[in-house]
Amino acid sequence: MGRITDQDRQHNEATIRAAMDRLLVEDLPEDSRRDIGALAAMAGITRTGFCPKKNRDGSARPGPYQHLAEEFSRRLQALEEDGAIVDPRAAQIGRFKADVGELKEQAASTLSYGRTTPRDRAPTCSDRSGE
Repeated sequence: MGRITDQDRQHNEATIRAAMDRLLVEDLPEDSRRDIGALAAMAGITRTGFCPKKNRDGSARPGPYQHLAEEFSRRLQALEEDGAIVDPRAAQIGRFKADVGELKEQAASTLSYGRTTPRDRAPTCSDRSGE
């Protein structure tokens, strides 16, 4: 027999599914992510319930809510592929990468502006010695 009753497990699964729907539909605060940690926090359960477990003999067994974590990941990926939702952190990272690219181009053009090539500079004594 498990540590929780079947009725408690069903209640927890319903709570997780409701939190999953809210997390996938509503806008997120700026500092949040759409991940298992946020799902667990919204549902009021520990994150470890979504992870696989090990028996005493070392064999693997699924976590009590692992199937819900897999469902959440599938739904999230489908919504992201359709463009229905955008991960705010991924969008921010994309903006930062674009900004870095622009800054690198600006720095390269600024640095190359004042440079001279060997043909541009006046000949020195060492250049004349080979004549």
